[in-house]
Amino acid sequence: MSDELRFDASGLIPAIVQDEADGTVLMLAWMNREALRRTQETGQTWFWSRSRKSLWHKGEESGNIQEVVGISCDCDGDTLLVRVRQGGAGVSCHTGQRSCFHRELGGEADD
Repeated sequence: MSDELRFDASGLIPAIVQDEADGTVLMLAWMNREALRRTQETGQTWFWSRSRKSLWHKGEESGNIQEVVGISCDCDGDTLLVRVRQGGAGVSCHTGQRSCFHRELGGEADD
């Protein structure tokens, strides 16, 4: 599958993580080829941290491991959809929220 994918100039591809049980979008993270390989081999999510410039195993410290159910790519091969069973306390966001997409934008832009 990785031969069909289009990684960006930095060698990264966005990965949308979705709860397989109810379809909730849990997070968006980045994968390089090594993160994708480890995810496929271990059945748990691995990502590339752009700020730390290193691989990270989701839930390694928090216990909120994500068990991979399936991975698909979009029609252009430049975005991944990773369907997971969210483990641990059932949260994926570092803030303790179930989803990283828990903040609604109002009618005015945030500063």
